[in-house]
Amino acid sequence: MKYRTLGNGLTVSAIGIGCMPMIKGGNILYGENADIDESTRTIHRAIDLGVTFFDTAEIYGPFSNEELLGEAIRGKRAGLVVATKFGFRFEGQRITGVDGSPANARRACEGSLRRLGIDTIDLFYQHRVDPAVPIEETVGGMMELVAEGKVRHIALSEAGPETLRRAAKAAPITALQSEYSIWERDVEEEILPACREHGIGFIPYSPLGRGFLTGSVRSRDDLPEQDWRRNDPRYSDENLPANLRIVDAIAAVAARHGVSNAQVALAWLLAQGDDIVPIPGTKRRVTMEDSVGAADLMLTADDLAAIAAAAPRGGTSGPRYGEQGMRMVRL
Repeated sequence: MKYRTLGNGLTVSAIGIGCMPMIKGGNILYGENADIDESTRTIHRAIDLGVTFFDTAEIYGPFSNEELLGEAIRGKRAGLVVATKFGFRFEGQRITGVDGSPANARRACEGSLRRLGIDTIDLFYQHRVDPAVPIEETVGGMMELVAEGKVRHIALSEAGPETLRRAAKAAPITALQSEYSIWERDVEEEILPACREHGIGFIPYSPLGRGFLTGSVRSRDDLPEQDWRRNDPRYSDENLPANLRIVDAIAAVAARHGVSNAQVALAWLLAQGDDIVPIPGTKRRVTMEDSVGAADLMLTADDLAAIAAAAPRGGTSGPRYGEQGMRMVRL
């Protein structure tokens, strides 16, 4: 495994693991339900392969994803970088809105520590920006948790460039997590430059386009009835056929190298800068092992040019979220 350094000297494996798909049921389902034992074996195998970076959030489940990760890393904590996120209000299991207040950061942190079974969260994100709370107030509350030893580093998710700059003036921001992939390149215009102005690492989530870029979905009929992606505009009957040209371009590059589409999509992200660490979601060893192999794949200039021609910034058909989801990003 290769390793990369995010902001403020935080070193992680070049490929991290998005743990969101690993629970059975829950509020966000891709494909078939996970097998909990296989999810646990996947985490253990990732550690064996040198993966150190594991990403979860209290909203996944909610809550049960942190519990699964915590149980899986028991006795294996040394050397790992455990990331989780806060930023929502709950009534029981029901999400009732965003909440970026310091009080909510503290509530979430203490709950996450308990569920994960650890003493310190290595990387603590605000999951979504709360427009009602100044970002300076939010990161100030997060830094109180750092001062108390409950958190090592703080981060943001889906923050817009000006919010990111304000946050960086108020506190040391180690990373920004936002969607970034071959078919979602909008961060390149303003957000990645803002990160680099302040030495902030970048964590792409959904680096495989929620599975689309792997080539495993050619039609909506390939998705189970309860699959979250049935609500994804890019998977609609109107947009999906148009987006297959991106998959076909990736497949052509993959064939030249004798690797999977997933490895090409992840290697493309790694080629965009040494400060980028993708976190593909996985729930099975076979897909995790394939994704981790991307760290050793070097794409050529011709490969990158072919992908750019098929997937220019803004060229994907359909927005990445529905209307409600889009109102919560780039704030």
